[in-house]
Amino acid sequence: MKKRLFSAAVILLFGIGVSAQKTEPVKQEIKKDAKKVGTAVKDGAEWTGKTAEKGYDATKKGVKNAANWTKKTAKKGANAIDKTYQDAKADIKKN
Repeated sequence: MKKRLFSAAVILLFGIGVSAQKTEPVKQEIKKDAKKVGTAVKDGAEWTGKTAEKGYDATKKGVKNAANWTKKTAKKGANAIDKTYQDAKADIKKN
């Protein structure tokens, strides 16, 4: 009876020991994964910030260039219309 009780106790303690050893690495893995996720989120946030800043600068530059282009094109268009008007006016005077 004592041998069976002792054997059962040894098996039980062995099982508990193995179970405890398995749970500790799992906790460590969870901590490592959590750190990796935190690092990835931080890196992603920094990348997003830099990309947004670059996009803002590019948009600002694009709008400025578009405004300049529109201004130049409008002046050219106005000059062309004025020239056409003057030519038409001169043709009318001739006839």
